[in-house]
Amino acid sequence: MASTNPRTYTPIAAQKVAFLGLGVMGFPMAGHLALAGHQVTVYNRSAAKAQAWAEEFKGRTAATPREAAQGADIVFCCVGNDDDLRSVVLGAQGALAGMAKGAVFVDHTTASANVARELHAQAQQAGVHFIDAPVSGGQAGAQNGLLTVMCGGDAEPYGRIEPVAQAFARSILLLGASGAGQLAKMVNQICIAGLVQGLSEAIAFGQKAGLDMEQVLAVISKGAAQSWQMENRGKTMVNGQFEFGFAVDWMRKDLGLVLDEAKRNGARLPVTALVDQFYADVQQAGGKRWDTSSLITRLK
Repeated sequence: MASTNPRTYTPIAAQKVAFLGLGVMGFPMAGHLALAGHQVTVYNRSAAKAQAWAEEFKGRTAATPREAAQGADIVFCCVGNDDDLRSVVLGAQGALAGMAKGAVFVDHTTASANVARELHAQAQQAGVHFIDAPVSGGQAGAQNGLLTVMCGGDAEPYGRIEPVAQAFARSILLLGASGAGQLAKMVNQICIAGLVQGLSEAIAFGQKAGLDMEQVLAVISKGAAQSWQMENRGKTMVNGQFEFGFAVDWMRKDLGLVLDEAKRNGARLPVTALVDQFYADVQQAGGKRWDTSSLITRLK
């Protein structure tokens, strides 16, 4: 799991859990659940990835989401988008078809608030619970078990999943009814978009002015301009290194969700809309898989 910050796990009663989706986030998240002592069954569209996980963490694999969910107290999920989410939840081989009454489905996908409400309603009809729980912290946060988890749904099932999810989370909170977790993640992405653009402009300006920007960032990061982005991406932005964390393609997907929601609720997001188009420029320049700090390349 390539963790540079091994977790100390708080002992709780072992649960039987499933994890659907073993991408760069899901693979280590499922691993932390296993290391915390839970019985984990995994499903992934690529069976080879599931098998590799099972060999590393001594868990079980399943051929379908339904099979993975059978007998599980909690089913965790982390896939790509709304359609991917529906594909593992609904249908004859979806997780809902295999879940026991009263079990909880916890979705860590960054998806729309609408799909969260839709699947919450479908889960209620099936006699199970649905919590939307997108995460922030990136690949490093997943590997180190230090994610922030924003949740929407009902209080009773949230109370059951919270201590289990703490295997990979440093912060987890129920923020409201179904969809609230996804809306909170949108707030998070709006903040990041503005911060990265501001940091990009600051570094580009300082370089044009002939300043040693590594020294400048070292000083101003101790004052009011400090941010996670500055502390963790400032130096790499100065050096033109963009192989860390969250990819531009993923950010554009997330900002698309934000802007769609803003059209529905009437929020005005002029900076976010502009930064979304700046990321489109980065994509056009070949930076689809660069991390989000590559926004600075537009200013070079």
